[in-house]
Amino acid sequence: MTHPPKSAAPSVAGPGVPAAPAAPGIPAQPGRPAAVGPGVPPARRTAFAEGVEQLRAAATTEPGRLRIIGAVLALLVVAFGVVTAWQTSARSAAADDVLHRSQPLSSGAAAIYRSLADANTAASSGFLAGGQENAPSRDRYEKDIRTAAEGLVTAAANAEPGSAAETTIARLNRLLPEYKGLVERARTYNRQGYPVGGAYLRYANEKMQKQMLPAAEDLYTTENRRLDADYGDATPYPWAAIALGLLALAALGWAQHRMYRRTNRVLNHGLVAASAATTVALLWLVVGHAVARSGLDGSYEHGIRSLNVLHDARIASLKARGNENLSLVARGAETVTVDGKPYDAYYYDFDKDIAVLGKGLTEAARLADDQGGTAPVKTAEGNMAVWKQRHAAARSEDENGNYQQALDKVIGAKGATAECFDGVDRSLARAIDHERAEFQQAAGDGRDAMTGLPVGVAVLAVLGAAGAVAGIGRRLSEYR
Repeated sequence: MTHPPKSAAPSVAGPGVPAAPAAPGIPAQPGRPAAVGPGVPPARRTAFAEGVEQLRAAATTEPGRLRIIGAVLALLVVAFGVVTAWQTSARSAAADDVLHRSQPLSSGAAAIYRSLADANTAASSGFLAGGQENAPSRDRYEKDIRTAAEGLVTAAANAEPGSAAETTIARLNRLLPEYKGLVERARTYNRQGYPVGGAYLRYANEKMQKQMLPAAEDLYTTENRRLDADYGDATPYPWAAIALGLLALAALGWAQHRMYRRTNRVLNHGLVAASAATTVALLWLVVGHAVARSGLDGSYEHGIRSLNVLHDARIASLKARGNENLSLVARGAETVTVDGKPYDAYYYDFDKDIAVLGKGLTEAARLADDQGGTAPVKTAEGNMAVWKQRHAAARSEDENGNYQQALDKVIGAKGATAECFDGVDRSLARAIDHERAEFQQAAGDGRDAMTGLPVGVAVLAVLGAAGAVAGIGRRLSEYR
């Protein structure tokens, strides 16, 4: 009797759907994709996909979930430490640049400007004295020229190659010997009694006023922009680090709450230690940066702003003095028309400069926040008031043709406007020294508030991450 052949095993593909035949020589295996054809290997998953699959499988058990939680907590705390160290290091470096680089360079540029203006004033004062030019006047001029030259060397050493500052410095280095040569010619002809000496001095003054001082002002403006940029890098809040710190604390709190709900244990020593280290680091970051920001803001408000106003006021006084002297050198040779009326050009410029000086002293007095800053400014205001009175008397003599009397009231031994100018200049120098010391103190305090912060927070973050791992590890040990 013939038996019918045994039927094949039912297909797992479902009723009416034929099963895919296995490739020749490759037995079908559960969970392995079937080959698509003879000699074609099955598709392989990426390492990322396999990792996700393993992570998903681990998350189905409590030990696996704990391991994932521990890794995330450690990663958050370490990320908080890394970002904090990076942001605070950048701000600390910028604060150090404010104190030791950009502000000194800004003051150096202001000193170049002041030295050039003072040299021009000293040259005109010596010219008025004629053959009786005294040694102090000559020495002051030479000292100003040396100071300007040395300042340009320092500025050139700190200028970026190809920058606008480098171009300005090169221009001043070219103009300075040209100006000095014109002054020497003016002095030589003046000692010999030739009137052409006055023309050379006026030409030197024109070069100073229209080329050199504007270039020095450009350099000063450039260095102030660099200073403002350093302040801008030093003072912003480290929001990324603060946000990560809060996120890490929130995650640690959630992990402890989850553990309490599952075990009824109030404290996990490792997680508590991690939370404490992260809290200390976050508080150190917030408080330290707030103190640093306060110090830097104070150094700007009560130091830099006052210094800028005082530098401008001092330069205005120097320019006023130079124009006062040159009005007597020119003897009406230079005029300017204002509202259809002719004016002596140098007297007209004197009036503008003295008005700038007055406004600057008023602003400096408003910005001064203690007696040490207010007193010299008030003294300068008193000297300026007397200067204006004496200048009006000297101008009256000059306009009435009494040249010698006008000259005595400007450069005379006693009761001359020179005394008032010297008083203004000395007072402003004292005020600048005081405000510079105030700046250095405040900026130094701001920089010191961040000392050790990057390293300290990084160490605390490592300790916090270790505590988180240890706390989770203690819980994992209960499953072994």
